[in-house]
Amino acid sequence: MNWEQIAGQDNLKKLLKDSIQDNRVSHAQLFVGKDGYGTLPIALAFAKEVFKKENEHSSSKVETLNHLDLHFSFPVFKEKTSGLSSNFYENFREMILENPYANSEDWSKILESENKQLTIYADEVDELNKKFSLKSFEGGSKILIVWQADKMNVSAANKFLKFLEEPPKGTLIILTAENTDNILPTIFSRTQLVEIPRVADEDVEAYLSENYQISEEKIKEVVFQSQGNLNVARKLVLEENSDSEFEELFVTWVREAFQVKKKPEFLKNIVFWGRNIAGWNREKQKSFLNYCGEMFRLALLQNYGNENLVYKKIDSGGFKWDSFSKFIHGANIEAIIDEISDADYHLERNANAKIVWTDLGIKLSRYIHKSA
Repeated sequence: MNWEQIAGQDNLKKLLKDSIQDNRVSHAQLFVGKDGYGTLPIALAFAKEVFKKENEHSSSKVETLNHLDLHFSFPVFKEKTSGLSSNFYENFREMILENPYANSEDWSKILESENKQLTIYADEVDELNKKFSLKSFEGGSKILIVWQADKMNVSAANKFLKFLEEPPKGTLIILTAENTDNILPTIFSRTQLVEIPRVADEDVEAYLSENYQISEEKIKEVVFQSQGNLNVARKLVLEENSDSEFEELFVTWVREAFQVKKKPEFLKNIVFWGRNIAGWNREKQKSFLNYCGEMFRLALLQNYGNENLVYKKIDSGGFKWDSFSKFIHGANIEAIIDEISDADYHLERNANAKIVWTDLGIKLSRYIHKSA
């Protein structure tokens, strides 16, 4: 990965390149930001720059993820008694070469892990200790990139802390995570934090124009919808029909919710609705929550006369978008978004998905009938 291949982030790229040239590189860094902002691509470009300074000829191997002194750890599911990322490295390598902005949901689909919890296990850290006790192949630094370091379980995090505190000589450690909530505080305190901001709209637009043959109108729609996330933008371009399932389920819930007020027996349909969604893997459930939140926000903009900002409407299956939007207003939007955020929080912490979705479906049915 070259700096030039990363969309936007010019100020951050300059800051990181300067730190390498000025020998101000901390041995342990934590890159925090959504995968779609370029967290891993920036980590890879940073690693390549470090290698380039030491041995320009060997640095090109980073582009194909074949550099023998560049190591990766990432969340996996346990096969029998082994939970080593090396068992899945070829899958990971192919994914990142195809899309370096890929996220947890993409990785989960590739592994076909369904409802399995992807985790970085303690035996992974034991394996790292063995690898980094050996001399580097190129005679310079050895670099470890831990993708989604916040997925370490407690046992792994405690073992990794010791590795972080006493790394072998010449070791550079780069952790990536979407947020710091699940990073062990003692690990967090021993790293240099590098915050990765969202990609600027103009940079997303430039990236789309350069890489895809799509209309200017479609580009503007994708830029607005992706909110600075290149992974989302890419999917919106490549999978224009990807929202069809989410749209159908959202419409189903809205129709059941309107029936519930007059016919409480329709609550059982919402329970079945929730059970259906609870059968998905966690990342897909979280994606649907994001979709629901976005549709409610767009409905609010529609209701308040900001139709020029409504980049997407639901008009399939006879759904009456204009009529629906009149029920979303200042008196209920905050409560609706709060409930969706709470559901996301509980899913992230492995709460019972059936209970989470049933509770959400019933509560939102109540809020949607609240008067303005």
